[in-house]
Amino acid sequence: MKEKIIKVLDLLKKYGVDYADIRIVNRLNETITTENMKVQIISNSRSKGAGIRVILDGSLGFASTQNLDSLEETALEALRIAKASRLLQKEKIMLAKKDKINDTYKTHIEIDPFSVSKAEKIELLINAEKAMRSEAELTKTTGTMDFQKEEKIFADTEGSYITQFLYESGAGIEASTKNENDIQTRSYPNSFRGNHATAGYEYILSLNLIENATRIGKEAEMIVNAEECPSGRFDIIIDGSQLALQIHESIGHPIELDRVFGSEAAYAGMSFLQPNTINKNFKYGSKHVTVVADATVPKGLGTFGYDDDGVKGQKTIIIDKGIFKNFITSRDTAIKINHLSNGTNRADGWQNIPIVRMTNISLMPGDKELDELVNGINNGLYFCTNKSWSIDDKRLNFQFACELAYEIKDGKLTGKIYKNPIYTGITPEFWGSCDGVCNETYWKLYGTPNCGKGQPGQVAHVGHGASPARFRNVKVGVKDVK
Repeated sequence: MKEKIIKVLDLLKKYGVDYADIRIVNRLNETITTENMKVQIISNSRSKGAGIRVILDGSLGFASTQNLDSLEETALEALRIAKASRLLQKEKIMLAKKDKINDTYKTHIEIDPFSVSKAEKIELLINAEKAMRSEAELTKTTGTMDFQKEEKIFADTEGSYITQFLYESGAGIEASTKNENDIQTRSYPNSFRGNHATAGYEYILSLNLIENATRIGKEAEMIVNAEECPSGRFDIIIDGSQLALQIHESIGHPIELDRVFGSEAAYAGMSFLQPNTINKNFKYGSKHVTVVADATVPKGLGTFGYDDDGVKGQKTIIIDKGIFKNFITSRDTAIKINHLSNGTNRADGWQNIPIVRMTNISLMPGDKELDELVNGINNGLYFCTNKSWSIDDKRLNFQFACELAYEIKDGKLTGKIYKNPIYTGITPEFWGSCDGVCNETYWKLYGTPNCGKGQPGQVAHVGHGASPARFRNVKVGVKDVK
């Protein structure tokens, strides 16, 4: 294959291209879903093909194929598209410099998830469902597992040749119940199919689904019978899983430099940040808010060796003690602000063109114990586990709903819970109200396997690390309360 790829790249060089690359992706997926202790879905899929990018006289062409015997024809099709694109060219595409790389990268795994029998996986999910039902009256229980194995070859006309073997594993459980007036759900270890990591089946075992299932079933019953969350202005603590989504929506997306330049405006939206914001000492949050983009952190769902520009995965400070420092970039966007790419250009499979995507965008831990955060609140709430979200296309005004909130009175958790808690805010004001973050003991990585962007739509798998954090004077609920 290497000989065939290099031959095609040499052909494109003869046609005088500025640049070209070839990505061959072989992806295997497995999904298992159980519901009410019966198997609902067993899905195995495989996708293999090649995508070829060509830049000619500053214009881009892209073509893809499932027939790996037709790489030359596909390359010439990409070249033809690049030539046609010159007719509508507004500005020439240029690429920031990068290193020439020849390397192999592999996700560290202990147990290959595809070597574990479906029977064993299903048994674990069914037993977790039984445990959820053991001490609670539930209307529905579900269990899910998702696995992905991807072999990726990248080569370009600048001399790089990179092979990567990437594994992902994830699982979760949910309990739902109802009363005469309501239906509520409780999830573990996170909502929307649980938690996910670049790891093997050992990660599934580490989630301890069965050990946590009884508690989840009980909590579902507690939530459905709980009072509605009050509305007003409150000091709040947000747990790590919910904070991960807050980071994703109100930091991760607005720092994508292609979005800042408007390339996502028609579909995924824009950003309240501008290209020159990087030079303005812009206050994104309080001194307690330090955020990094890190594609090297072990088990992060946004962890890899090299992006789809062939740039090495790396750690970049995005916000330093509240001050905005960096975007996440590709080679063609980074050069516009006189930067090198920080390695965040990725495509969903072989059939799509790479676009700027998050890696692991994480809020760095602070120095607080959870009790310290709670002790500093006279009348507040502790929000847990996302239920729904909404944010405008510039990533400024947002609203998040959670599965439950715990009451805090006089510096203590009272044990009382509320259902349907909602909080709203404006991104810089919200992050500016953060006055404490729990230490590294509480810090945890959360995987988001369903980040949508691009036209045609692409799904990225990204990660976020967070500890519980405290925010002051946050609007809770949808009612205006004086």
